[in-house]
Amino acid sequence: MWCSTRWRVEPARLLALAWLLSAAQALAHPQLPGSRLQGEATLRYFGLRVYHARLWTLPEFRDSQANEQPLVLEIEYLRDLKGKAIAERSLQEMRRAGEIPQAQAQRWLTEMQQIFPDVKAGDRISGQLLPGQGVRFWHNGRLAGQMDDALFARRFFGIWLASTTSEPDMRLALLGQAEAGLPR
Repeated sequence: MWCSTRWRVEPARLLALAWLLSAAQALAHPQLPGSRLQGEATLRYFGLRVYHARLWTLPEFRDSQANEQPLVLEIEYLRDLKGKAIAERSLQEMRRAGEIPQAQAQRWLTEMQQIFPDVKAGDRISGQLLPGQGVRFWHNGRLAGQMDDALFARRFFGIWLASTTSEPDMRLALLGQAEAGLPR
């Protein structure tokens, strides 16, 4: 097929279109192309800001099936924390959803301690849910590790997204169901 029609595109329109395309791509999380920000909230502990969380999902996301869909939970730390302490607290929160056999809990804790680095204020750790497979962790945009365990992934993301969470207001804000009652 051949076409002899010539398009005349004004440079200003072409530049505007290029900017719009790059802006749309910038709105997606790099580990989940096509994603959008579902919700965000800041965790405070005794008035101290600990971290700011953002949940990135695909447009067809359904909160009732959060653990069955690709998503990225990004944590931006607002203070320095030890990776070992992050892993220990994560396991403690995962136990809120039910009993975890001791051998399995120890295996999960050991793996998290190997993956989670010490963080400084401004560092980001992102967890990418791989439905039915596990989770991939990123530290400041670099792959930190992966756990191929679907039950671990369900319990880990449940820290923020399950009805058993210790932070129900944060859960609602992350799911986009309420304004973050936890100011940044």
